[in-house]
Amino acid sequence: MTQTEHEILDALLELEQAAGRMASSPSKPDLRPLFARLDKLALQLPADAPPDLRHYLQRKSYQKARAFLQER
Repeated sequence: MTQTEHEILDALLELEQAAGRMASSPSKPDLRPLFARLDKLALQLPADAPPDLRHYLQRKSYQKARAFLQER
């Protein structure tokens, strides 16, 4: 796994945790910075990055992208 893929996985896990806290938190976290970070990281993927990962990130299928990275 490349450094960029590690950073994407970290951001995806952070997003999942933040989304999980939304149900029990009186103040809703602003997830936009996490989405922006994921978009930026996706653009940094090298040309030979796995096509499935690129597809999941382009389609905002973040759970699928996380599962893909965790299985690698």
